[in-house]
Amino acid sequence: MNRFEYPVLLTPDQDGGFVVTSRDLPEVITQGETIENALFEAADALDEAFAARIDDGLAIPPPSPLQAGEYWVGPPVETAIKAGLYLALRESRISKSELARRLGVNEKTVRRMLDPHYVSKLPRMVEAIQALGKRLVIAVE
Repeated sequence: MNRFEYPVLLTPDQDGGFVVTSRDLPEVITQGETIENALFEAADALDEAFAARIDDGLAIPPPSPLQAGEYWVGPPVETAIKAGLYLALRESRISKSELARRLGVNEKTVRRMLDPHYVSKLPRMVEAIQALGKRLVIAVE
C-alpha cells in the first residue's frame, strides 16, 4: 500500500521562521514564518514535487520512517489520489491506451486523470484504480 505522507524537517532560520526540507524528496525546500505556516507550505511543496514527478514520468519514493524532530506532511488529497493512480499504472506495466480500453474511454481521458493540474472526478479515479487491481483506501487518524 502506498502512503503519501512524508517526514519533513523544520530548521530554524537565522532571519526568523523555518526552512522546510524532506530527505525523501530533495526538491521539497520551502519556508514558513511559524511552524503551522511552514507545514502548510510543506504540503504545497509536496504537491508541486508530486506533480513534477508525474509530469516527468519519475518515481515517487516511499516515505521513510519519521525521525526525531520531523513532522508528517502530505500533499492535497487530490494529488495523493493521482499519485496512487500513477504508481498503480507504473506497477501494472500496462499502457495508458490499455487502461482507457479497460475503462471504456479514450486515451485522452486517462491522460487527464494522470494530469496533476486537471481536476478529475473521484468516482472516475476510483474506477481507474480498481481497473488496475488496486483499491483506494482513505483513513482518518
